[in-house]
Amino acid sequence: MALAIDSAFITGPMAHEGPAAIVTDVDSTFITTEVIEMLAAHAGVEDEVREVTTAAMRGELDFAESLAHRVAKLAGVPASVFADVLRDVQLTEGATRLLDAVHAHGGKFGLVSGGFSEVVGPLADSAGVDRFVANGLEVHDHTLTGRTRGPVIDSAAKVEAIERWEREWGLAPQMVLCAGDGANDLPMMARAGLGVAFQGKDVVRENADCAINFARLDAIAALVGWDIHG
Repeated sequence: MALAIDSAFITGPMAHEGPAAIVTDVDSTFITTEVIEMLAAHAGVEDEVREVTTAAMRGELDFAESLAHRVAKLAGVPASVFADVLRDVQLTEGATRLLDAVHAHGGKFGLVSGGFSEVVGPLADSAGVDRFVANGLEVHDHTLTGRTRGPVIDSAAKVEAIERWEREWGLAPQMVLCAGDGANDLPMMARAGLGVAFQGKDVVRENADCAINFARLDAIAALVGWDIHG
């Protein structure tokens, strides 16, 4: 069956060996939804938050400012919401197969998220992801305060995390494949050996090395020539 991949041209060591590491965004890439919208549903502001999220992913808003605006809407939500969201989160079809394929080829898998470690952390642990980075949500008296904690994981922080992992794993950037759907994923994709727009916004598809426009994450494995059916 033909895969709906717009184009892909891989050169250098990755063309012969495949990626030594794959790093993906989380929301609407590794998982099917946007966690902040799931959290917002519990605050009764899902539609408003979705509108801001969509604009930010198109590159129309500053990510850090849009994050602060959206997180402020979560003030007063019980921290027990994390368990509810974790229960409802669904991995994108093929995510586990891609993760298994990377590990079968001796590689690493990382997640970089503008979402939240309270959800991404347990998700990464259960899936067997090697490394992750995400924002934290401030909690006081078992209630979300409407503020983040720690450094904001924006596009620059995603790149910094990948650079740190590359040093740790002894890898050159050209051996790392990065995939995502939003404008804040473009810097990490630009420096990668291959940048893949996964069901990306228009600006992402226009600037990525290649695009996958259907919801199977393991299409990335086929893209780099890995047999995942054996």
